[in-house]
Order: sequence, then C-alpha cells, then structure tokens
Amino acid sequence: MHLDELNQKLGVEIDAELLTLALTHSSFAYEKGGQDNERLEFLGDSILGYLVAVSVFHDHVELAEGELTKLKNAVVSAQALATAAQRLDLGKHLRLGKGEEQTEGRKKINVLADAFEAVLGSAYLSGGIEAASIIVSKHVLPLLANPDAIREASDPKTTLGERLAKLKLEPVRYEVEGFGPEHERIYTATCFSGSKRLSDGTGTTIRRAETQAAIEALRKLNA
Repeated sequence: MHLDELNQKLGVEIDAELLTLALTHSSFAYEKGGQDNERLEFLGDSILGYLVAVSVFHDHVELAEGELTKLKNAVVSAQALATAAQRLDLGKHLRLGKGEEQTEGRKKINVLADAFEAVLGSAYLSGGIEAASIIVSKHVLPLLANPDAIREASDPKTTLGERLAKLKLEPVRYEVEGFGPEHERIYTATCFSGSKRLSDGTGTTIRRAETQAAIEALRKLNA
C-alpha cells in the first residue's frame, strides 16, 4: 500500500497505522479479523461538518441559515465526498473483503465517502485539527468556489446529461441488470451516449448504480 503517495496527495503526514485503519472496510475486517474504519468515519464526519460549517459561516455572510445549511449539506454529501476521494485515487488504497471487491467496492459512492471521512478522522488523531483543516481546505472547500462542481457532486446524472448536450453528443441512457437474491440484490448500470458505452456503476439499488455510472462517466470526461 503506497501510503507515502497518499499522504503526499492529502498534503499532511498521517501515522501509518491510523491511515491503514482508515482504509480498512468492514468487509475486510470481517474476513481477516481486526478493526474496521467505522469509528474513524464517525469522528471524521463530525470534524468535517464543523470545519465546513465554520467556513460557510464566515465566507457567506449574505446567506441566511437555511441557505447556509443547503450549501453545507451539498459539500458534505456522499456524492461530493466520493468526488473528492476519486480525485485522490483513494479507491485503489482501500482494503476490501472479497465480496466487496467483486462488486467493485472501490468505485462505490458510499464506500469512498465513508473512507474519506475515516481518513479525515485519522488525520485529526495524527495531527490535530490543523491537519484535518488542511485536508478539508485542499480537497473539500474548493467545491464551494465552483457551483458546477457542487452540482456535479450532488446531482451527477443531471450534470452528465447537460455535459453531453453541451458537447453535442447523443443523450445519456442506462441499461441495468440485477444479480443475486432479492434480499441482497446488486445492480450494475451501464451508461451510454447513444450507442457509445461510457462507463459502468454498481449499487444496491438501481438509482445508486446509475448514479455511480454517471460519476464514473463524468470522471472520464473531466480527465
């Protein structure tokens, strides 16, 4: 696991043991034994909410409470955090169980978002609020300066449709297949522009699978 590479991208130095734990999904811990990243995720979620709230409060004095809440919620949404995680290539560093690996857990919105929060929690324990602030300032708050990025993170399917229209490409469409028993069904969505295959996504619902496919398509378009 290339932790030095990840630390460099994050912009902080996180203790190797803490960072490894932050990247350990519950499926890996269940199969191999040991702890998972869920407690760090809890901590990171609280720290993230605090830091983003302080930022929007000071930087958007013209907004009332309701608008501040909407702005904060958009930036700390699972889609937004997954976007930040993808830009860090966090998925390739995750420790996943076999089942999660087979269902492309490294690309799942919730898995990536949870891991990002866990990494933030590990940064706090390793370097205090200053280290956590560096990560949020470098990888989350820039979304506030880019309304298109916020919208892309909060509504990737709509954003993808608009992006294809602007590029004068054929409209987006999705083909979805379901696998497994009803009580634990996994869906795979393939995203097309006309007949051109753009990307794939998986999820526990059709909506999540399509959203994941849209995020992956946008990532490729942004590359």
